[in-house]
Amino acid sequence: MLNMLSFDIEDGWSIFSRDLLAKEIEPTDTVVRDTQWILEALEQKNVKATFFILGDVAKTFPNLIKQIADSGHEIGVHGFSHKQIFKLTKEEFSNEISYTKKLLEDVCSVQVRGYRAPAFSIMPQTSWAFEVLAEVGFAYDSSVMPCRNKRYGWACFSRDICRIDLGGGRSIIEVPMSVLNIPILGKGFGTGGGYLRHFPYSLTKQVVKHLQKQRPVVVYMHPYEFGTEVVPLPVNHLGRRDKMNVALRLKIAMRNKGAMPDKLKRLLSDFEFTSIANIIEKQAQQIPTYHLAEFLTDKSEG
Repeated sequence: MLNMLSFDIEDGWSIFSRDLLAKEIEPTDTVVRDTQWILEALEQKNVKATFFILGDVAKTFPNLIKQIADSGHEIGVHGFSHKQIFKLTKEEFSNEISYTKKLLEDVCSVQVRGYRAPAFSIMPQTSWAFEVLAEVGFAYDSSVMPCRNKRYGWACFSRDICRIDLGGGRSIIEVPMSVLNIPILGKGFGTGGGYLRHFPYSLTKQVVKHLQKQRPVVVYMHPYEFGTEVVPLPVNHLGRRDKMNVALRLKIAMRNKGAMPDKLKRLLSDFEFTSIANIIEKQAQQIPTYHLAEFLTDKSEG
């Protein structure tokens, strides 16, 4: 089975500073070094992937984005500054993704077709985002996490690649994230990100092996998950309790990062991967169409 490999290109340190310290800082160059390591690992295995890129990273480090595109990888949009969709109005969301899409296309001289929301924030309550994405000109989205989760999730959504009929002749393809329900954990287990970093590789391997029997698996990661460098952040404005909370969150954020390079190499050896756009093209004649309302019937999901 040919699976899908994707990377959400964001600078973890600037997001950490904004969300936990209430201090805005520019993306740090750790995102460059960590992404370049990923590119080298993929080149060694001749694997092409999809890179969903934040606009602030592209604006600060345009040469990195050119390097990704020149290496033959697919370029997608991940928003501009990693604000979840529910924190934006429709107009703000439209302006943000339109700006970032054009920015990436100007930097790379390629057509950008795909989008992934920060923190998988396309859910029933933000389903209006599909219409905005179609209006802006995206061919597909890969944001829906089809499970229940405290922070995100759309449990009643299809787990297969599907086309969403939005009415008025408009539609968009959704490539949902891959999830396996594991009763002993009491929740779904995803393929990548924190699931890959915090749990033994053997568990992710078994999950991917099981899921790929039914459909291509979407694996996702972030550059900051590979970097062990700690960037000094402004904390002098915080009180003692807040500093302790930040220290704890930082410890969790750094956990098991040193194991991630080996885990990626093992994934690339154990499974076959390609970009999301390539899988969509291969399955074009088999993609079912659904009306959006069909996935909005579970009232418990919002």
